[in-house]
Amino acid sequence: MTTVIPTHRPADRAARPRRPRSIAPLLTQCAIWVGAAGVLLLWWRDTTSVVGAAGWLTGAGRITGLLAGYACAVLVALMSRAPVLDHTAGSDRLARWHALGGRYTVSLVLAHTLLIICGYALTSGTGVVEQTSTLVLHYPDMLKATAAFLLLIATGIVSARAARRRMRYETWHHLHFATYLAVFLAFSHQLSDGADFVGHRAAQVAWYALYLGVAALIGWYRFVVPVRRALRHRLRVAALRHEAPGVVSVHLTGRHLDELNARPGQFFRWRFLAPGLWWAANPYSLSAPPHPRGLRITVKAAGAHSAALATLRPGTRVWAEGPYGAFTAERRRSAKVLLLAGGAGITPLRALFETLPGEVTLVYRARRPEDLVLRGELDAIAAARGAVVHYVVDEPAAVPAPMTPARTAPLTARALTRLVPDLAAHEVYLCGPPGMTDAARRALRAAGVPRRHIHHESFAF
Repeated sequence: MTTVIPTHRPADRAARPRRPRSIAPLLTQCAIWVGAAGVLLLWWRDTTSVVGAAGWLTGAGRITGLLAGYACAVLVALMSRAPVLDHTAGSDRLARWHALGGRYTVSLVLAHTLLIICGYALTSGTGVVEQTSTLVLHYPDMLKATAAFLLLIATGIVSARAARRRMRYETWHHLHFATYLAVFLAFSHQLSDGADFVGHRAAQVAWYALYLGVAALIGWYRFVVPVRRALRHRLRVAALRHEAPGVVSVHLTGRHLDELNARPGQFFRWRFLAPGLWWAANPYSLSAPPHPRGLRITVKAAGAHSAALATLRPGTRVWAEGPYGAFTAERRRSAKVLLLAGGAGITPLRALFETLPGEVTLVYRARRPEDLVLRGELDAIAAARGAVVHYVVDEPAAVPAPMTPARTAPLTARALTRLVPDLAAHEVYLCGPPGMTDAARRALRAAGVPRRHIHHESFAF
């Protein structure tokens, strides 16, 4: 049985004009597809005819190879953390595109390898094994391409959902760097062996421009900018506060923090320069609106890295990459907003709860009453702005007597509609564990909330 605890009643607030929906994600997708069409034109320009099974296999191998090479550049660009992409499409959406594109890329690489081997084997009248040996040992840069192929396949395997669940985030993150090495090793093979590049200076220049441009994005936003900001802002741990069992808030201070231009709802990738923590940069959202003199994150112990934050000492140096994410007020287009949080997912929503204009309702689900993190702050914000807070607790046995048990499951369309009667008219910001957010999305859609009005950000890898 669940328990729902209503604490405040709404007050009328001035509505804010509707914001135009951002077309940046659509433009990004269009640019990717236009680039793919341009890559296919390379093959079309250099192919006068396709004759016989060998010709069809080789032609298909060339096409899949071109698309695989282009897709590798796109995948790396999506994860470059360039603000023009991150602040419009959002880190969560870019990560989903990257994951989907990764599966397609691995498939294209496999198809390219098999099709080329079979096509060349038919053309030369040799066996598949002999042709594979000839390609690897006697064609320029093919040994490096073979290493790149094996690295991409290995990365695809460790990125599969079943494998990800069995490893720590930090391990998966560092293994993923093999993708960069694979792209580097494969690049020279594309130019030296690709029939669409050999002897075609314009195509070579375009390919160099694509890869050098992506490399510049990675070098600037993944390395240069974080180092510059670390030296400029000199972030340090100011204090720690234990909020709930296994949950700690880390208060940080530094210089010129207003220049970060961070917004409520965004996150940073934090690297704490302490023993056992300095080698990992993990994403944690701001749990309070950013201030020129300080920032705050609130972290639940869900692994070795997050648990170790409770042992930080004041004065510990911190490198922060960011701010990242489009889970901000800029997405809001409706006068009414529902913030739907589960567990530690309250952290970005707490910052939004304080700052979002208009009529705001917060529904916060936790397993036990003691897991309701930052409840005192949430109640104070609700009282100050005349907002509504509903706490949904899964274990009623531990609930104090004044709290009233609910008669329905916490994440169904009927239950949410009882809490928020005009739910379909709300813009929804959703953050929580994957199972909870999946159930919440289904319930919200069943309750009539348009898909475009459901905003979700996840750090699941």
